[in-house]
Amino acid sequence: MKQKAIILFSSGLDSTTVLYYAMSKGYDCHCLIFDYGQKHSKEVENAKKFAKSLKLNYHVVKTSIPWDMSSLINKDKKIPEHKQIKEGFVPSTYVPGRNTIFLSYAISYAETIKAKKIFLGINAVDFSSYPDCTPQYLKSMQQVMKALNNGIEICAPIEKYSKAQIIKLGTKLKVPYEKTWSCYNGKTKPCGKCDSCKLRAKGFKEAGIDDPALR
Repeated sequence: MKQKAIILFSSGLDSTTVLYYAMSKGYDCHCLIFDYGQKHSKEVENAKKFAKSLKLNYHVVKTSIPWDMSSLINKDKKIPEHKQIKEGFVPSTYVPGRNTIFLSYAISYAETIKAKKIFLGINAVDFSSYPDCTPQYLKSMQQVMKALNNGIEICAPIEKYSKAQIIKLGTKLKVPYEKTWSCYNGKTKPCGKCDSCKLRAKGFKEAGIDDPALR
């Protein structure tokens, strides 16, 4: 019987690459998709469609962070379009506590179905300086697992990869990047202007590969 694994899945470039990585290692993947009050439903609907196409078990967790002023949630705040993504600058798209909330659900789910791995696509190289995507954060959460004595390991296989390295890995794993959604805006096509779109474009350019989502 395959070992069960929980995948924090948004259908973005990073989490999809991690999903395919886990599948390539033979895990029985169970996806957790989060509807946490995003201004658009594009990400959630795309993730559901993706999981269904792969015939994977998935749950959509509906929650809210009503006090947060992140531009991903607050309808009165515009998604920023930075000309340059500066290292150490935390943009308004940061949602305080988001990864910790997601991991709390993942721990509960993992303990319930007796999964021993939780995979997430956090990355600390080409990223938006979110404090819950750093090696320090990941190390601290690993200590939480030890304190809980549940035998669960948090796996972040692309943590130290550049976007180009992630894309090259995903290409080897045959990730259908044309089906992924990275844009912070929920329009028909990626905006190409938000930080997430720019980081994605940078990665494909450095990898020497055309982004199939833009064809």
